[in-house]
Amino acid sequence: MTPGARAQAAIELLDAIEAARGPADLCAQSYFRARRFIGSKDRAAIAALAYGVLRRRAQLDWWIARVGGGQGTTRARAIAALLVLQGWSLAQLSDGFDGDRFRPAALSMRERAMAEALAGRSIDHPEQPPEVRANVPAWLWPALEARFGRASAEELAAMEEEAPLDLRVNALRATRDEARRALAADGIVAEPTGISPLGLRLASRQPLSATRAHREGLVEIQDEGSQLAAALVGARPGMRVCDFCAGAGGKTLALAAAMENTGRLVACDTVARRLDGATARLRRAGVSNAERRLLATERDPWVKRHKASFDRVLVDAPCTGTGTWRRNPDARWFLSPTDLSELVAKQARILDSASRLVRPGGRLVYVTCSLLPDEDEAQVDAFLAGHPGFRRVPLADAWREAIGGAPPVDGEDLVLTPRSEGTDGFFVSVLERVEPVDAAPAEAPAASS
Repeated sequence: MTPGARAQAAIELLDAIEAARGPADLCAQSYFRARRFIGSKDRAAIAALAYGVLRRRAQLDWWIARVGGGQGTTRARAIAALLVLQGWSLAQLSDGFDGDRFRPAALSMRERAMAEALAGRSIDHPEQPPEVRANVPAWLWPALEARFGRASAEELAAMEEEAPLDLRVNALRATRDEARRALAADGIVAEPTGISPLGLRLASRQPLSATRAHREGLVEIQDEGSQLAAALVGARPGMRVCDFCAGAGGKTLALAAAMENTGRLVACDTVARRLDGATARLRRAGVSNAERRLLATERDPWVKRHKASFDRVLVDAPCTGTGTWRRNPDARWFLSPTDLSELVAKQARILDSASRLVRPGGRLVYVTCSLLPDEDEAQVDAFLAGHPGFRRVPLADAWREAIGGAPPVDGEDLVLTPRSEGTDGFFVSVLERVEPVDAAPAEAPAASS
């Protein structure tokens, strides 16, 4: 493909992401699947331009407005990105945007004037406001600044970098060394992660589906932060554990391995296709102690029937996903204040209902892949204020019991960030029921049908 054809494809991909309102990775997969004639080098170049626009959209829009380029559109942003991110010259831009069948339409007079004003510029400018330099919506900046303080710029800059590909070794199938050797046999170099005892990090992104390690369930794709969140549940052989918002089962798999396929593990969700998607993964991983349970809502009658029945309950709550912006840079632009307020209310409802499942002495583990205090510490504080029968387990204690040694961060709860720990952004709070449940004894969990 010519450079202009790549630019046209990137613009089409950006339009598709905008129309679908993300997620970008799924849109990209669909776009390239429908165009299998596009080679790997061309795909990489197209994705680099599209993701560059998504990651630097606020700065690109700032420059477009500053030089009189009008409203930021996918085409205008792509033009600006080619100039200030990829260093194209005006001649290259004119050659690429010439209206050929496979290339973008010729530059309009306004676009040419914008291009002339942007040529030779860099993306950064000292007059850009902090939220623009950080490439976040203005309304989100105060919450992120409350989280990171003086380190906000550095923390958010780390979210502009491409995320690594992490794997979790399935302890039911292999040790970490055995999994590394299996990957190496297929030409894939993987190094141990720095914190998770079961993690491997690939030197570069490579297809895994055809490897023996993946095919035989020796490894699962899972960010190191997600691995640590699952480990802090403290699941052990013989326990009764509920993954209340199981989704496609990533953390369910980790819990089953920690339980050594014993005890009872119930994976719940309110969306059938998510649970159905976990079936093949559970089978490949050799999991035999997990049940799937479809709930009508978070207050499904099943929860009441199984009150105080579980040793551990994991709530991996639906959230804004601000901690995953390295992987989903488009998500920040589709988020609104209304979305946040609705999610906070939903999280509170889920926590309240899931807490009923926890037996006296058992633990409720609350997890988000968000870095917004409203979804994290404030949510836990509000829960504890309304549920005096629970207490917060200090992170140091929960970490020592579940993983061993000292945690990588200070504080009552676990907060992981791309800059500090090299993981996705995660929040984990471990809560323990310290008072008896004022209800009749619950039934033992029944197998799902």
